[in-house]
Amino acid sequence: MEVTTEIKTLYDDKKFQLECGADLAPVQVAYQTYGTLNESKDNVILICHALTGNAHAAGFITEVETDNNSNPDLLQVYSKLYKGKPGWWNDLIGPDKLFDTNRYFVICSNILGSCYGTTGPASKDVNGKTYKADFPSITVRDIVHVQKYLLDYLGINKLHSVVGGSLGGMQVLEWALLYPEFISSIIPIATSAQHSAWAIGLNETARQAIENDPVWNGGNYDKQPFDGLSLAREIAMISYRSQPSFQKKFERKTISDSDNTFKVESYLRYQGKKIVERFDANSYLTITDTMDSHDITRGRGTIIDTLNSIKVKTLSIGIDSDLLYPAHEQKEFVKHIPNSEYAEITSIHGHDAFLIEFDQLNAIIKPFLEDIIT
Repeated sequence: MEVTTEIKTLYDDKKFQLECGADLAPVQVAYQTYGTLNESKDNVILICHALTGNAHAAGFITEVETDNNSNPDLLQVYSKLYKGKPGWWNDLIGPDKLFDTNRYFVICSNILGSCYGTTGPASKDVNGKTYKADFPSITVRDIVHVQKYLLDYLGINKLHSVVGGSLGGMQVLEWALLYPEFISSIIPIATSAQHSAWAIGLNETARQAIENDPVWNGGNYDKQPFDGLSLAREIAMISYRSQPSFQKKFERKTISDSDNTFKVESYLRYQGKKIVERFDANSYLTITDTMDSHDITRGRGTIIDTLNSIKVKTLSIGIDSDLLYPAHEQKEFVKHIPNSEYAEITSIHGHDAFLIEFDQLNAIIKPFLEDIIT
């Protein structure tokens, strides 16, 4: 399934006011779609991606893509690096797969604040100047408002479901609270209703790694802060897995008899190097701050009252080995969301299991989708 990233410019006739009070205009949004929109424009499933993800959820990019409004153009960098490679949820999206494109119109948009075609710190403002450190603070609610504006622009009338893991799951919960009449169901995976002190602490450590890089320059760097951003990614990669996962994959093995570098060290360094090639450090800080501000109760009342106000059909999915968003957080949802159910992925792979355990996700989600009455 060949795919192309589409880019639309929104809010060119009015300003988009962020929760922080700042305005953004225009706002560019990059997205991919899979399948065909039906006549009533309501066979739609929205896929929400995580921190360093993007719109390439499925299919294969066959051409080098360009975002002329960004400096550097990381959409182009990504499309070169991943040309001919499948999207991050390719096993789940496509003909006769879980999110069956013979039946559903599936859409995934790059989030506000990122660097793959949607307006973020690497984008140019109306004066042609790259935002860099001047990009305003954003929230998960801001991200969802932009997604809704895109769907309205595309003429979509209803969402069959909104699905996502991690930061994607935070967006899913906000969809249910901001636009309940527009959606039939939600599937939040490995996420939280309020970012925990544990998760905030991990993000702050990663941000400090970036900000302490000698070339950081208060976010107004001329080249990516390699040491800081790569270290931030290494910290994150540890939190995304589990001790049993690392032990099974690496044990105490070294590269070779002549190279005493542990394989786990080599793996982490490789992951750090890769992120510097394809992601913007200012976007990393912006989005981790966005995650830390995530709190569905803000301006709404108690956690119990807020969850209880979610009336759409809900499937909450946890991962038994998740250290970042422990399963008890997802179990808490179903205690208070009236029309909800819980399912759990069994895996040694920790938080990243939602990007790995495709057979389990298929078995859990398929009957739920089939049971939704639109």
